[in-house]
Formats: sequence, structure tokens, C-alpha cells
Amino acid sequence: MKLVSGLLVSLPLLAAPATLKVRIGGQAVEMPLEKYVAAVVAGESSSFRSDEALKAMAVAARTYGLHWRGRHAKDGYDLCSTTHCQHLEPNGVTPRIESLSAATAGEILWYRGKPIFACYSRNCGGMTEDAAAVWSDFGAPFLASHPDPYCTRQGSTAWEWSAPGADIARALQRALLKAPDDLTHITVAQRTPSGRARVLLLAGTGEAIPLAASSFRFALGRILGWATVRSDRFEVTSDGSRLLFRGRGEGHGVGMCQRGADQMGVEGIGYKDILAFYYPGTVLGLTAQGSRWARLSGETVVLESAQPSRDRVALASAERQTKEIARQTGWTAAGPIALRVYPDVETFRNATGEPGWARARPAYAAAVQRVAGLVQRNGMAAVLDWLRSGLPAGESVTN
Repeated sequence: MKLVSGLLVSLPLLAAPATLKVRIGGQAVEMPLEKYVAAVVAGESSSFRSDEALKAMAVAARTYGLHWRGRHAKDGYDLCSTTHCQHLEPNGVTPRIESLSAATAGEILWYRGKPIFACYSRNCGGMTEDAAAVWSDFGAPFLASHPDPYCTRQGSTAWEWSAPGADIARALQRALLKAPDDLTHITVAQRTPSGRARVLLLAGTGEAIPLAASSFRFALGRILGWATVRSDRFEVTSDGSRLLFRGRGEGHGVGMCQRGADQMGVEGIGYKDILAFYYPGTVLGLTAQGSRWARLSGETVVLESAQPSRDRVALASAERQTKEIARQTGWTAAGPIALRVYPDVETFRNATGEPGWARARPAYAAAVQRVAGLVQRNGMAAVLDWLRSGLPAGESVTN
């Protein structure tokens, strides 16, 4: 008898790994997942007033970490402890943060069976940004731009910053970006649908130089400090000697707005609803969720598939083998045999916590050989009878 490889039944097991390898202070260390989450909450959101917002942040931090697990694999660890991944403050974990993070232990945001890119920013200025507007090679329906009335209820999100054009040009050049030495004007040449700057034109005496607004902001942040151009939602003017930026919000604006999330919690909104507002269409759970299952029915087998056009062949194979088993053994199922085909090994592991068929295959192959030996020595009828009565003395599936 054969098994249909890939027909795997979900088990209610935790999918998240027990530990992550994180680079902290120049050293890669193993951190239990929940300890990592609490350290991120301490580093990214310790000033939150709302307990529910801290819970939402814990789920986002856990999901983000698992989504990017292995991001620094070539360097020998999973994640760094800076804002490139998520900022950690292991020594800043308070009993409150530890307790609230633990209240969501293991909970992850899923979309089609995988942990989502659960990004977040300090404040969106009243309008979140579309992910594709910030990262051109990435887009997702749960990270689309939408109004955020909660962000602005705490007061103004406006900011101002100015500097001589020459200072800005030198900072850009230090960041290995092109800029005119005699920078005098910056024009927003293109905006995103949310109103944020997408492309800038940097002008001096020569030809204007185009530059992505996000690259401009990151460069100034790294060289001159993050309290300069705080977001891409700005206007810029020149008085001849200095460039003046007036804007709203802080950060890229994609995903959860921390300022808005905290306000939602203060207003009595629970963490699950906060997450649903900022990541619409995702599913919160301990194991992989959000896959779209289609039901395929045969004579004796019902198969659930996320890719039905691909997996119809699996249904046909299962039907043939079910009939062959019935022919050889005389056994018939009391009802339809239910099977589920996961779209890939990663989704199966996320859903079940199991290592996947790839690791089980050697053990399965060895078992097939041992059972085949029993059949060869004793005949199929005898082996089938032993399934009811047990192995006789002197026979074993281990030799």
C-alpha cells in the first residue's frame, strides 16, 4: 500500500519556533520567542498608555519577527536588534510589558497560511500609506492606504525642520547619493495616493537630480538624525539660504500606526480590533490561517485544496488507492475520507507545527520496506489479519 504524499491533515499544534537567533551588542544569542517579543515591545512601544495597544504591538512584533526570520541568515543569525529589523531593549522589559506580551503568547497574524509583514510606524499623520508606495516590489491588500482618525485625536502631528541646502547636499553625498553641491531648491515631482512624496527633484545651478523621497529621508536620518525629515508627508519651500520642510506624521506610515493604536486602546477598543483595523483581511491565530480552501469531491474522497487546479491529480490518485485498498483488504470507509493538501511545506509547518513530510520521508520509506518484507514472507492475507489480532511471536516490523 502507498500513501499519497502531500495529503496532510492539520493538527492543533503551535507553529511558532521556540527560539530566534538575534544579534545583540555584537554577539548572536538564542532568545526564546516570547522573550524576544517582550524586548521588542520594550524597545518600540514602552511609552504606550493603553494595555490593549501593547498587546496589539506584541502580536505585530511576534508576527514581524517570524515573517523575517532568517533575514540575516548569511551572517549566522535570524534578526538584528536595531530598527533595521526591530529595536530591542531586553533590559527595559517591565512586569507590565512581560505580562501583556504573555497574554498574547503564540498569537500571529496570518494571510494565506503565512505570517504577514506586520510593519508599523510611529504615527501616520491621519492617513496610512500603501506598502507598494514604499517598497515597489511589495504590495498586499492588508497594507493598503486608508484614513486613520485615531492618530490625530491626540493632537497635532505636524512638524517643521530647516537646514542650509549645502548641509543637506553634503549629508546626501555622505550617504552615497547624488546631490548638487549648491542645492537651493527641492520640488516634490511625484506623490503617492496618500499624498506622501514619492520622487523629489534636487536643483542647483545645473540639471535637477531626481531622488526617491524615502531614500532622501533615510539618508538624512542616518547622517543628521531622525528628528529632521520625519516622514514623506511634507511640503518644502526655500527662502534662498535654507530649505524649510513642513510635514505630518513620523515614519513610513505603512501598517499599524502606533500613535493611533494607542489612542484606540485608550478609547476602550480591544487589541484584536486594533489589529483588524490596521491589518484588514488577516486572521489572528496560533496556527496558520487565512488560506482559501476549495472543496473537491470524488466517490470516496473529499479533498480540500488551496490550489484546486493543481491538486485535482491528487484527488484522482487518492480515489484509485482507496479503491485498491478496498479490493485488497475488503475494508470500506464508513464515510468520505477527508484530506487536505497544503500549497507548500512552509504552510503545512505553520498550520500543524509538524516538521513536514521531507523529514518524515526516510522513516516512511524504512517502514514500507519492513512491511513489504512481512508480506513477502507471510503473504498479504496473513499480514492483514495481524492488524486485527496482533503480530505473532517471532515477527516484528523492526527487523
